[in-house]
Amino acid sequence: MAPRPSWQGHLKLSLVTCPVSLYTATNAGGDVHFNLINPKTNNRIKMITTDPDTGPIERSELVKGYEVSKGEYILLTDEEIKSVKLESTKTIEIERFVPGDEIDRLYWDNPYYLAPDGKMAQEAFGVIRTAMEKSGQIALARVVISTRERILALEPRDKGILAYTIRTDAEVRKPDEIFSGISDAKPDAAMISIAEKIIEQQEGPFDPSQFVDRYEEALKALIEDKKKGHKPAKVDEPEDTNVIDLMSALRASLGGKAKAPAKSTAKKAAKPAAKAKARKAG
Repeated sequence: MAPRPSWQGHLKLSLVTCPVSLYTATNAGGDVHFNLINPKTNNRIKMITTDPDTGPIERSELVKGYEVSKGEYILLTDEEIKSVKLESTKTIEIERFVPGDEIDRLYWDNPYYLAPDGKMAQEAFGVIRTAMEKSGQIALARVVISTRERILALEPRDKGILAYTIRTDAEVRKPDEIFSGISDAKPDAAMISIAEKIIEQQEGPFDPSQFVDRYEEALKALIEDKKKGHKPAKVDEPEDTNVIDLMSALRASLGGKAKAPAKSTAKKAAKPAAKAKARKAG
């Protein structure tokens, strides 16, 4: 079954336009989904929309409300919300091109695939896509998705275009909010040397197929055990990993192979300090 598009409209580069469809590039979640069950009756619980004054109410009767002060709302119907028309509601218009490395990874959000909508759109789509590819840059555009105008970063991918929503500056926290309490003290050079060797041992290509959701796999195994009437096995708590002797932990990570390099690095680091003392004495 072909995936349903999240958005349909037009892609526009200056005066060149073509119909396109936007599809989510990722799956929403894993295979394990839970429902709330009453263990006394084994019935699935239904969530009922309720007014605190009048009781249960049908969802079809509800409208959206924006709180302007405590307990006071401006009510908006779906028709009123749809009446807000921006060009980006139905058109992805490319506004500028920027080098990809200028966009901080912190701002990249959700990925989508952009494809031509119908055979008549393929030629114009191909022209825009190929021109983008030859530019070697990221195209920036805007689109309205789920009542929000989002920035889109577009780049060629295979025969189509990969589109990423880009977070606005207001959505991204400043690093100092979190990192300001981190010490400015420089780590020990010998320890860094060992850590670098540990990194070298763990280098390799990125293969997403090697990364599976082990927690979900464990949940599936638990469900299978319960289906068969088995009692879930008791799992030991992980040991406390608080490191008291950091150098010992680093050396143990290398299997003891780092002792010699660590000493030589320490000696090299000590030489400039010795020279500096000699200069001061002179």
